[in-house]
Amino acid sequence: MTRHYADGSVEALAWEDVVEVRVGGAADADVLIVLLDREGEGCVVPRSATDATFLARLRYLPDFDLDRLSTAAETANDGYVVVWRSPEPPSPLPDLEYD
Repeated sequence: MTRHYADGSVEALAWEDVVEVRVGGAADADVLIVLLDREGEGCVVPRSATDATFLARLRYLPDFDLDRLSTAAETANDGYVVVWRSPEPPSPLPDLEYD
């Protein structure tokens, strides 16, 4: 997964490194889907930028529930909610703060 920003910066995360998926964002902004690796590094994907290919790829994560993702996206507020976590992550992820 790769995201290119207008300022030229790039976020990238290999699908096999994804250990957690979070959904959230500010009530007045686009809902964000955050993919994280073991170190808490990741890639932020605005819901408006997702497509069928992205959603199909999420379904390859073990026991990923697209209905849970959809519900979280529909009810997103100023916080983030974990919608999927790897069944056996090698270490706990740090709590991340979002502005």
